[in-house]
Amino acid sequence: MLDWTDRHFRYFVRQITRRTLLYTEMVTTGALLHGDRARFLDFDPAEHPLALQLGGSEPAELAACCRLGEQWGYDEIDLNVGCPSDRVQSGRFGACLMLEPEVVADCIRAMRDATGLPVSVKHRTGVDHRDSYGALRDFVGTLAGAGCTIFIVHARKAWLQGLSPKENREVPPLQYQTVHRLKRDFPELEIVINGGITSLDQSLEQLQRVDGVMIGRQAYHQPWVLAQADRRIFGEPGTAPTRHQVIDRLLPYIDRERARGTPLQRITRHLLGLFHGCPNARAWRRLLSQEAHRRDAGSSLVARAAALVPESQ
Repeated sequence: MLDWTDRHFRYFVRQITRRTLLYTEMVTTGALLHGDRARFLDFDPAEHPLALQLGGSEPAELAACCRLGEQWGYDEIDLNVGCPSDRVQSGRFGACLMLEPEVVADCIRAMRDATGLPVSVKHRTGVDHRDSYGALRDFVGTLAGAGCTIFIVHARKAWLQGLSPKENREVPPLQYQTVHRLKRDFPELEIVINGGITSLDQSLEQLQRVDGVMIGRQAYHQPWVLAQADRRIFGEPGTAPTRHQVIDRLLPYIDRERARGTPLQRITRHLLGLFHGCPNARAWRRLLSQEAHRRDAGSSLVARAAALVPESQ
């Protein structure tokens, strides 16, 4: 979710669901240790609960980043061992690390020694031709032996060569039964399933077999899929806000960010899918897309665009 789940998107989604655990974009250890830390780590307190997702393969560097994440106030640290992009592979992290379980185990030990926060691992069901259930079971067992108790499993294997990152999300077949089998074999671990899940109905069905569900791109393109999550998943009383109430909550945030010099388009690019399926949703998207880049554009533009959609939505 690089360049997608930034702090503006997370603040927006937090106006839809209070309880769902949110994740940052994957941040490399090099970016945190040698770059602008505040740029990658800053977040609004309203974003809690929030996990920092790291990419790296050097235990000492990951440990240092865990300490930074804890200092910044994150709730969980996640190690990405599932991204198959060429750029990630060239840095020796992401899905290629599934071929080196002992390296990942060393990373987990160092991370757990560095922080008291929960440490999770996001991974695939396999890589290239190393995709047997036995190899996956051994990978999870090795990491569990290093102290990892939370596994977020994208229910597809990854091809490191020959498929683009987009194709790696679509071409390898989903293997939900493999993730369910992992939970049966490791009942003491927290197993979270990811991949191809687009609704709360599907999520509730999966929660009969696993401990959690991660929804990625669907939640980005159609964020209203999360509107009933607090009630249906977490048992919270009350009703969800309307889409227009979400916009009303977001306007003061937009004013604050514009006062800090944040271009409006950095925020509104995340909002385009809010009214998906509603009357005049196209007019909402068009107005934001055409005018948010203007230097004088602010919260009034967002309110004007929302007014194009009937209030019942």
